[in-house]
Amino acid sequence: MDLLEKATVMHYHRHRITEFQAGTVEALGWRGTQSQLDRYRVLVNVGDLNGASILDVGCGYGDLKAFLDQYFSDFDYIGIDQMPEFVAEARARYGHCTRTTFYQTDFSTAKLPQVDYVIASGALGYRCKNECFYTDMIAKLYDSAKVAFAFNMLDKKTFPLHDLLVGHDRDEIIALCRALSPSVEWFDGYLHDDFTVFMVRDGMKKPQKNGG
Repeated sequence: MDLLEKATVMHYHRHRITEFQAGTVEALGWRGTQSQLDRYRVLVNVGDLNGASILDVGCGYGDLKAFLDQYFSDFDYIGIDQMPEFVAEARARYGHCTRTTFYQTDFSTAKLPQVDYVIASGALGYRCKNECFYTDMIAKLYDSAKVAFAFNMLDKKTFPLHDLLVGHDRDEIIALCRALSPSVEWFDGYLHDDFTVFMVRDGMKKPQKNGG
């Protein structure tokens, strides 16, 4: 993304903060709490996250941390987001938790840590003129994952036209992932306009059922 596109994303969320109040899921861009939880339930099936290190890309308020706490233990959680308002709220909610850290940074340009699992919910849904951006970011985030990378995207077939958000061709994304990873699984049906992809490294355990 160029500087104008990044500024547009920040303006979009600040407008929603004004409209829906700070700390709401609507300010993050979700339709409501349920859609956020529906995405989380699929993403955490990427594997056994007990004792793992986890990077939450585009973490928002860090609510994935609280969701993970319901099903896993003894894990290290790192949340990153470029919005200072979101990171401040995440630290207020979960900064007191052990083995939990939040950073304000742009994942597209930052040097990312090596962790067991990378999870990105909604981070790849913003419109960008550079079509290689999504390819490059999927490769970058997968490179940071020692075990697996799990992410979701809006489905081009069902997501309506939007000034800022963009849907993707599911088949094209899956083909790209299969060129990078020896084990790729995808899921839909949990929401009408969303799909999730798991990219698991060779020799690692297959996804397990978690999260209800």
